[in-house]
Amino acid sequence: MRFGLLLMLLPVCASAQDFDLLIRGGRIVDGTGNPVFQGDLGLRGGKIAAIGRLTDRSAARVIDAAGLVVSPGFFDIHNHSDFTVLRDGNAESMVRQGVTTMIFGEGGSAAPSKRWKDFQSYFEELLRKGISTNVGTFAGSSEIWTWVRGEKAGPPTPEETARMRALVREAMRQGALGVASSLSGPPGSWIDTETLVALCEEASRYGGIYSTHMRTEGQGVFESVAEAIEIGRRARLPVDIIHLKIAEHKLWGQMPELAASIAAARARGQDVAANVYPYRAGQNNLSSIIPPWAHEGGAQAMIARLKDPALRKRLEAEITGGIPGSNWYNHYTATGGWEGMLLVSLSNPRHKQFEGKRMSEAIRTLGGSGIDVLFELLIGNNGSVPTVYFHHSEEDMRYALRQPWVSVGSDGTAVKAEGPLAAGHPHPRYYGTFPRVLGRYVREEKVLTLEEAVRKMTSANAAKVRQWDRGLLRPGMAADVTVFNPETVMDRATFEQPHQYPVGIEYVIVNGRLVLERGRHTGARPGVILYGGGKTG
Repeated sequence: MRFGLLLMLLPVCASAQDFDLLIRGGRIVDGTGNPVFQGDLGLRGGKIAAIGRLTDRSAARVIDAAGLVVSPGFFDIHNHSDFTVLRDGNAESMVRQGVTTMIFGEGGSAAPSKRWKDFQSYFEELLRKGISTNVGTFAGSSEIWTWVRGEKAGPPTPEETARMRALVREAMRQGALGVASSLSGPPGSWIDTETLVALCEEASRYGGIYSTHMRTEGQGVFESVAEAIEIGRRARLPVDIIHLKIAEHKLWGQMPELAASIAAARARGQDVAANVYPYRAGQNNLSSIIPPWAHEGGAQAMIARLKDPALRKRLEAEITGGIPGSNWYNHYTATGGWEGMLLVSLSNPRHKQFEGKRMSEAIRTLGGSGIDVLFELLIGNNGSVPTVYFHHSEEDMRYALRQPWVSVGSDGTAVKAEGPLAAGHPHPRYYGTFPRVLGRYVREEKVLTLEEAVRKMTSANAAKVRQWDRGLLRPGMAADVTVFNPETVMDRATFEQPHQYPVGIEYVIVNGRLVLERGRHTGARPGVILYGGGKTG
């Protein structure tokens, strides 16, 4: 009788704990930008249950956070892990930065594509395999363009525009967060303003936003900002400018004027914001040096043009001197030469020796002119050589970072320091973005306060994509939490040795479950899909 009574009482006793997880004695930075305070955080059922002095409360698991900062999990507003998380759902290089949410989609997106006809199919595969972080995505305008028109320029017909609108509607109803664009090179550079307005009008009807890698960050950067603002105004939706920068050495120092043009739009009542990554180099492709007209028809058509002696003179003139009157962003003129380019990865075994090397070194080794080597590398690597470009200034980046309407996004990809995902020499932002902000720009250089930096990495981004239950430490919010050591947190990845995890990120909790414990990944995959407000069914 007593044994039976004991069995009946066991579940009651087990559930008598106040919390599933209690984080005690930490310095709480709640994501609002308000001052840090000492306190405890209680999590239950995947939610934040209580915050404050919880000394008399119990939990199934207690974490001693003395000397550590407890903050909302970092919300990466601009991330390119669409495909790597299907290879490894642990998202190691992002989780170890403290990231609990990744937002995908720029010009390209997972759908509509050959692999996934729609976002529902993509989301189903993600959830079936399991992911350690939460995931949301934009619908990529380039993906939609090529799905309807293929790899070709020129204005779409009314019928094609209608089909593009329909694809945006379908994406929004399946949970996309809005429309994103990447306009600096084909196929994005082929998409005219009118078409972008049309696509954004559909996203607007479902509460979406417009996220844009602008048409150029070089000589025409002021005009590109004006175009982004105009698209948002006409389509009546918020705008977020991806990695705001002046990527043209001749214009360095003009960030105050550029920021003022955005602030003026905000003063007129328009919702315009931006994000940055804390580095003075970006990553694109060596093929971005090739003029847009030479890309029409896809990679093989471009390679055929590179091989055509009759086109050599025109290509060389436009690469080295630009195209007068064009809004094409020429990465060669922006960086000021071959030394400003670092080759990330090459598929041709003959060229593997140049991974992690400057383009200028490849030119010296292979011989011939810079154009000769450029064409050789693109032809020999199927038209694609991911490349880091050193094209904007530290001072301009810091000025942008300090603006209250500028948040932080990595523009990186979840990879791993060992195994297949450790291939090549990616941008160090893949491993270091968020710890770099905390270590270098908060602790060492005091560009930002700790509270403001956390706001820019959490609630500011969650609010942009209308995820109102994330980004703050408040009772009832989703239990996405990052715990870090403010005295040691720092990135370790460099351009020369990028595959290095940061230090100082101690615990990462996603939907109430520990994903990172004392700096080690637990293997847990509690991530969910973050749907936009237009989701039906």
